[in-house]
This record gives sequence, C-alpha cells and structure tokens, in this order.
Amino acid sequence: MFLLRYTVIDRFGGVSFVSYGDALDALLAACAGGARTVGELLELASPYYAPLREPVLNGLAIFDERNTPGRYDAIRAALVRLDNEEQPVFRVVDELTREASLRPARSGGLVFNLVNRRIVQIANTYRDVPRVGRARVVGPEGLPQGRTFSYRLPREWSIVP
Repeated sequence: MFLLRYTVIDRFGGVSFVSYGDALDALLAACAGGARTVGELLELASPYYAPLREPVLNGLAIFDERNTPGRYDAIRAALVRLDNEEQPVFRVVDELTREASLRPARSGGLVFNLVNRRIVQIANTYRDVPRVGRARVVGPEGLPQGRTFSYRLPREWSIVP
C-alpha cells in the first residue's frame, strides 16, 4: 500500500493529510487547473479521485471542532501518539504541526505550495512527480474507472526533487 503525506499551503495557511499515492495525479491535475486554495484543490481533484475530498474536509471539520486558536492539545496528543500513517487531517498551526506536516508517510511526502506554485518532494519513494501525466479516474469506492484523465503543469510550477 502506497501512502503519501500531502501538505498543501495556500494563502490561509497549511493543511496536511495522508492518502494513497493514487491521489497524486488528481492533485497534480488540480494544480494544473489553477487551484489557489485547499478547497479549490480538493474540488478540482474530486472528479479524478473521488475518495479524497470528503475525508479531508471532514477531517478539517473535526480538527476545527477539537482545536481552537491557541489551544491545540488535541492535535498535539494525536501527533505524538499515532504513527504518521494514522495521523488525522490537521492544519499547520505551530512548530509541532509544521514538523509533522513535513514528516513523510510510508512512501514519502509532498508539499503543494499553491501560493508559490511549487511542489516539493520529501523522501518520495512512490514515484517522481511528472509535469505531464495521464491516469485512471478513481471512483467513490476507491476503484479505478474505465476513464482516464490527463494534465500538464504550466511552466510557472516548479518541482523540487
């Protein structure tokens, strides 16, 4: 099972979550589609990788419910107690969450900086991030569909090894 940590930075801050490697192409397509916020990234990726949007948005709602500005005991406890692959979706709110957001999952980690249009690969053993790609659409049940999609990252996007 290929699990990656995905950390997304937009003008409002950062969000980090662990998902399957199969979500990578959908997120790249969303970047190519002009996503500027975490919400837009998930919305644009959703037609290509259906099982991603709702769990991440639900995870953010739980994070916001259990953690209030300046009081992050719940996420701190989870990050210390759980393995990388089991950690919940979280917002980057302090040094502990920033450090956790840069800790790769089993197959690596990626940072999608939507502000600076940069993708940083952190110990990525899953596969290189291509500027141009084609992948199968993954339906709500997590199964590949009979359709494919393609994407091309614009030149202003940089990919850092």
